[in-house]
Amino acid sequence: MASYRNLAANLIGVMAVMACLGVAPVKAADGKNVAKPDAKAIEKIVREYLLKNPGIINEALEAHQRNVTEAEQQAVRHTIQERQNDLRNDPNSVVGGNGAGDVTVVEFFDYRCGVCKRLHPIVGRVVKLDGKVRRVYKEWPILGPQSILAARAAIASRKQGDAKYLKFHNSLMVARQALSSSVIMTIAANAGLDTKKLTRDMKAPEIDKILRANYDLARALKLTGTPSFLIGDTLLRGGRDAETMLNIVRDERRKG
Repeated sequence: MASYRNLAANLIGVMAVMACLGVAPVKAADGKNVAKPDAKAIEKIVREYLLKNPGIINEALEAHQRNVTEAEQQAVRHTIQERQNDLRNDPNSVVGGNGAGDVTVVEFFDYRCGVCKRLHPIVGRVVKLDGKVRRVYKEWPILGPQSILAARAAIASRKQGDAKYLKFHNSLMVARQALSSSVIMTIAANAGLDTKKLTRDMKAPEIDKILRANYDLARALKLTGTPSFLIGDTLLRGGRDAETMLNIVRDERRKG
């Protein structure tokens, strides 16, 4: 709202200046130039006109917002095209579903995100029903220290195999208790992981690099929270039902 008020004030000022610049000096009878009209007087006239016709300001604000939105969308489309490999083929991201599938769903998630947990079975249903969907997992812990701890554990679990990662990931997603270190290790043990090795692997500097890369991607895509999905070239911020996601998959497949 503050930016709108600033834009309106700037609009008044710009129109007043333009009005002044657009008025040529008037020639008096003796050939001398008469001074241009006073800028403050014209600004007053413009202000009064806009107050009487507020629709003009609304139109300007709406046009401004459209321009901002379109610029942001263009930037995101450019990022998607420029960073295809980082999004879809990053060797540091686990691939689930059909590894040879023709439509890729990239998921940015946080293990403490309630919506992520609620959507977890829905996305699984999409992958199962379609059968040709690749699912790429991107840890994006944004909800505090426990989120980061869980993400580090999940990434480290891959050292024991992608199958173990996927089992651990699914267990973390259905967990409803606070993800303290002891709880994470209990979940890891139940998923068949060697917890001593996991604890050591969680300290690896490469995990910091992976998380920074995921944060960088999320920022470049202008994501605002978890969950977020890239289905083909369609970006979704937030959740959708299974049928909506399946329809997007089909639309992306038709695009080729």
